[in-house]
Amino acid sequence: MSGITDFDSLRRAMAENSQRPEGPVRNARAEQLLVEAERLGIPLAVIEALGHQLKVYNYSSEKDKMFVPFARLLRMWDERPGDFDEYEVHSLHWVFKWMSSGMLDQPHVPLASIEKWLGEMEHRYRLAGHSERAVRSAEFSVAAHIGDIARAERAYAAWLAADRDSMADCPACELHGQGWWQAERGRDAEALLLWRPVLEGEFTCAHEPHTVLASSLVPLLRLGRTDEARANHLRGFRLVRSMESMRGAYADHVEFCALTGNEARGLELLAERPAYFTDTGHPRSRLDFLSVVTLLMERLDEAALGDREVPGPAGRTWTARELATHARAEALALAARFDERNGNAYVSDRVRARVAQRPLVERLPLGVRATRPVSAPPVARPAAVTADVPDLPALLAAARRLSHTLQPNAMDAWAAVSRAAEGVELDARERAEIADHEAMDRGPEGAALFERAAELYEEAGDLGEALAARTRAAYVCALSGRVDEALAAVEEPYDQVLALYADDATGVRQTASVLMGRARVLMRRVQEAGEPAEETVLADAESAVRELLALVGGYTGGDVRIASREAEAQAMLADLAVRGGDLETAVELFGRATAGFVGAGLPWFAVEYETRLAGLAHHLGDISGAERALRAALEHGGANLEAVGRAQLHLQLAEVLGGRGLSVEAAEHALEAAHWADVAGEGPTLGAWARQQLGGFLLRQERWAEAAEVLESALPDLSAETHGDGAVVQTQWWLGDCLSELGEHRAAAERRLQAAEIAKEWPEQHDHATLAHLAAESLGAAGLPVEADRAYARAGDLWRSLGNVHGLVRSLRARAWLALRAEDGTGAARELMAGAVRECETVLRTAGADEEARQRLVAELGHTHRQFGDLLARSATEDADDDSIRAALEDALSEVTEAIAVFASLGDEALHSRTGAELAAGWLEADLARPSRAATRAQAVLAAYDGADPEDETARARQAEAEQMLQVVEEQGAG
Repeated sequence: MSGITDFDSLRRAMAENSQRPEGPVRNARAEQLLVEAERLGIPLAVIEALGHQLKVYNYSSEKDKMFVPFARLLRMWDERPGDFDEYEVHSLHWVFKWMSSGMLDQPHVPLASIEKWLGEMEHRYRLAGHSERAVRSAEFSVAAHIGDIARAERAYAAWLAADRDSMADCPACELHGQGWWQAERGRDAEALLLWRPVLEGEFTCAHEPHTVLASSLVPLLRLGRTDEARANHLRGFRLVRSMESMRGAYADHVEFCALTGNEARGLELLAERPAYFTDTGHPRSRLDFLSVVTLLMERLDEAALGDREVPGPAGRTWTARELATHARAEALALAARFDERNGNAYVSDRVRARVAQRPLVERLPLGVRATRPVSAPPVARPAAVTADVPDLPALLAAARRLSHTLQPNAMDAWAAVSRAAEGVELDARERAEIADHEAMDRGPEGAALFERAAELYEEAGDLGEALAARTRAAYVCALSGRVDEALAAVEEPYDQVLALYADDATGVRQTASVLMGRARVLMRRVQEAGEPAEETVLADAESAVRELLALVGGYTGGDVRIASREAEAQAMLADLAVRGGDLETAVELFGRATAGFVGAGLPWFAVEYETRLAGLAHHLGDISGAERALRAALEHGGANLEAVGRAQLHLQLAEVLGGRGLSVEAAEHALEAAHWADVAGEGPTLGAWARQQLGGFLLRQERWAEAAEVLESALPDLSAETHGDGAVVQTQWWLGDCLSELGEHRAAAERRLQAAEIAKEWPEQHDHATLAHLAAESLGAAGLPVEADRAYARAGDLWRSLGNVHGLVRSLRARAWLALRAEDGTGAARELMAGAVRECETVLRTAGADEEARQRLVAELGHTHRQFGDLLARSATEDADDDSIRAALEDALSEVTEAIAVFASLGDEALHSRTGAELAAGWLEADLARPSRAATRAQAVLAAYDGADPEDETARARQAEAEQMLQVVEEQGAG
């Protein structure tokens, strides 16, 4: 059985089909429903079924199927116009516009046929008495498509000049087309001005702001408004993701990714829609899609990623290079078909221009996770020199200059010296320096090389530098965990260098190097000792550091290596102060250390200690100090910061700023943190943290769609093991809030229920109760009353166990309203609301001395009586007998009157609540045919607001409603 037995069941089936996702399944069902309509033998049923078929074809990838049902509809109209009702007459003329654009999108339809159709459309619209606005809009589309700019401008002007009527596209769609033309003509700012009402939600429709958000991306990038472009991408892609008919807008989002360094995101988009490569029902959007696929793949090939496997048409695997070739050929072949139809090369020229675009932004972080990361080609670190033929003396001079000034790329320079020196005879000093720096580059594995360097320094006659190299070997030993061995190894160089320095046989730099090495070993012993360290261990380390400071403190020479020793020594003392629990002193000393490094021209060395300083300041409650230190660390690190360090600093700063309520700037730093975490390969760990925080900051700004996109992106990587179950729950909670605001209530309920399942295992159950309650709200809004009632009952039990009467009462009230919606649910609704009243009264009888808590309970009781009254009034259905209706209204009035008394007991704090209840009682009095009593209540409200602040919107609304009530009851009394 088909289930279609009459016209009403057909209409219900078409309405249900309209709610299905766009695509072949919905189209096939529309075709079945047309067959069923024909069996009914009712002409209007067939007309409506054909209109339904037209609509689902138009909003799908099978737009080419529209022409047959429309031709049939038009024939039926010409033969028997009386079979059409008013709505179907309007729909028939409305669909003329779909036909004109549909023909334009199909290259096999001759241009002459399209022009003829325009004339037919104009003729029929004139006969029907419609404005020419829609006709001129259609003419503009034809002229713009074939590149007849002069005609397009004339049609555009005529379109805007004609009166809007019922055949004009909705304001949102019209503004999209007008803005598109401005952008097409290079007037991006004008385009965005036209689009503003759509972007801001003033005008919407089934496909808007979807297409405007997509169309705005490149104009925003061209204007340098990258933050808006990012936001529109995240908002817009969320809207078009599930809509099969939006391939053109989808292509705009892929293009955006290709032009902003987000190739990985672009690949994700392609992977989500494999059918877009091959669906042929709408050639023009396929042309758009293939064009941006070519653009993206050629970008990857330029980045030396042409051999990378990418998503493409089904049936084989594709590399980026192969897909670029394939997509370009397909796009140009399709463009050639349009050009052949149009009689020029305009479409092909546009395709070539689109594919040839260059990136508009080198790097635009989006904050979302890319599961197919695209690695940029490795960037060589700066070398000492770039001459074609290595000049060893020049390389040596450059390496010495860089190492003497402690530049970050000094090791690379010495590596270049080492390579250039192979097979070249060097003196002992030069060989010592090469070995010394190679040892430094090897870290813990460089001990033997340090010893070799020491021997060579001795051979060169520099005993002080030899002792410094041996001290470095000892420190490497300490880093390997052999602290005692390192201490023993450092004592001899220490004694010897002091003797040499006393005899002026070595300089301050070499002596400071040995003293620093010894201090580092002793600090390592402090770290190995754990907490608390023995006093002698701490004292030895402090003594060594102060000895170093006595040597280099106040140094004013030009050797930055000596100046850096003093700064590092201050940082060591700060570490020791932390160990001793003197955090204020530690903050001061870390401040000296960072100032020392910056003053020496070595700001990148300050970053580590500024980070420590930020942590201490935060711990001490000095949020401004923490913020200053983190900003300084980012500034001083500059390009020398490793990606993971940059991510950590941005994330810490985001958290600090977020704690101060600066969610806009906090979001910017969380976004940077997510980007750099991905670059560092830490996307699933640190990156997930950053995305979670970013989503929260966007939510605080009520940027619901962007926040949802980011939070959904973070969830797959968040785990209880790595991030803690609290982070997972918070993310689900935030996401549920976003989805609720976006009207995606079923999805919001799922997120809230998932979070509640985790929270139910926690010792403290308040979050569990809150999430259960929120999930119930979402289930109710999603039209699932049974599931909502169950969730409210669960929440109510939890609220009761927590002793939270407010939560319990609100859950009971919500269940009462759900029950009222059910068939024969009035009795259950009354009992639940009465139960809510009893809960309030019971707690009030045993309330303690906390007056604020008591007043909150009284207010809750007042609101419950008020809702009880509203519920009873709504239970009086129109089909009930007069006595039943009157009884329900009397009961409602009794509850509302009780609410008025309760609110009155709270004085001015509950004025608005009291007057709202007073007005509700007045309307009930009027319904019960008691105009004088209603008037008395209205006058009481007016008296309550005598002398009220004119800026008080609630007061003004109450006064207006009271005046309206007086007018109604006056007319009622006169009648």
